[in-house]
Amino acid sequence: MEREKEYISILKEVNQKSYAPYSNFKVSALLVTKSGKIYTGVNVENASYGGTICAERVAIFKAVSEGEKEFDRIYIYSTDKDGNHKITPPCGFCRQVMVEFSKDMKVILVGDSEKVETDIKTLQPYLFDDSYLV
Repeated sequence: MEREKEYISILKEVNQKSYAPYSNFKVSALLVTKSGKIYTGVNVENASYGGTICAERVAIFKAVSEGEKEFDRIYIYSTDKDGNHKITPPCGFCRQVMVEFSKDMKVILVGDSEKVETDIKTLQPYLFDDSYLV
């Protein structure tokens, strides 16, 4: 539990690095690998909206680029344009990327007054994976 407090503190600090000039919706993610390493990410918006990337994918792609492919959990924290911190689930793109690397990943949504713990199977009940590829 002490480790989780540290993770959430890092998550909140990293949130300030988000680049969200268009939506003012700042998201940060902290990924914990099965080996215990942590990787953080923030959303990075772009004037061409298709060039935007979510915090969850940034953290996952950083881990993969460092050779990590087995993930235990991911924490997600967001700040809306009014400075409120409420739980926010990952988008569909991020859910699919999570499925690619860990079908049993825990997902912890963090707000100022609440925390929700779930898993990717609950968020994405009909997993699309390589078993569908011919």
